[in-house]
Amino acid sequence: MIDKDQLIKQLIDIAIAEDIGDGDHTSLSTIPEKEQGRAKLIIKQDGILAGVDVALKVFNAVDPNLKVDLMLNNGAKVKKGDIAFTVSGRVISILQAERLVLNFMQRLSGVATQTNIYAQRIADLHTKVLDTRKTTPGMRLLEKEAVKIGGGVNHRIGLFDMILIKDNHVDFAGGIENAINAAKKYCVEKGKNLDIEIETRNLDEIRKVLALGGVRRIMLDNFDIPTTKQAVELIAGRFETESSGGITLENLRDYALTGVDYISVGALTHQIKSLDMSLKAF
Repeated sequence: MIDKDQLIKQLIDIAIAEDIGDGDHTSLSTIPEKEQGRAKLIIKQDGILAGVDVALKVFNAVDPNLKVDLMLNNGAKVKKGDIAFTVSGRVISILQAERLVLNFMQRLSGVATQTNIYAQRIADLHTKVLDTRKTTPGMRLLEKEAVKIGGGVNHRIGLFDMILIKDNHVDFAGGIENAINAAKKYCVEKGKNLDIEIETRNLDEIRKVLALGGVRRIMLDNFDIPTTKQAVELIAGRFETESSGGITLENLRDYALTGVDYISVGALTHQIKSLDMSLKAF
């Protein structure tokens, strides 16, 4: 497994090094070294707030003496003009943290807001919206947390916490049976207790999985809506089902109405618009 806190610390350290380099020369040249001040995080667009916890870590990493007073927390439904928090302390420190805080919060709030739009579209149905591994390098844990904040469900975190046998694995392994049997054998030999999911491309492949068993979930890859309904009826609760590929906000509900358990949507993390906000002195 991975150490979430350590990875986030490393990410913040990299972000600070990348932005500040050998010094914030604009602030250092224009602001007295010990000048104290305050700023507020202003929401400029309706959405779902995320990244507040990361902002606190950034402020602390830049200057542990900065004081943050929270008005809103992760998951809050925000509207234009809302104040998420205020920060007070050394002005140079506030200015050095400003862009990093905004970059994290705007991006993560955008993910949470996008996810919430999808999740609300099918909130009254059995189906849940899943994220994917289509994330910003280094930001995966944060973006997946933002998906949860927005009302979605996390798929696997990476290649280490689940076995997902995709079409290339099947083809290279010599077929569905070979791939599943090899995965099961691997888990036994390595002492791994990993869920196994298999991607299928048609109803015949689903029948092969049903005959063999040994998986937790069957992915229906690029199935149209009528075939998805057939597949769900064929599997009939024996395994979890997941639809993937070609699913948009417009057809999301039609897929969910087939009774599929999960719908994975890459757009939750890789086609998002950051939520507009700013940090202003007051």
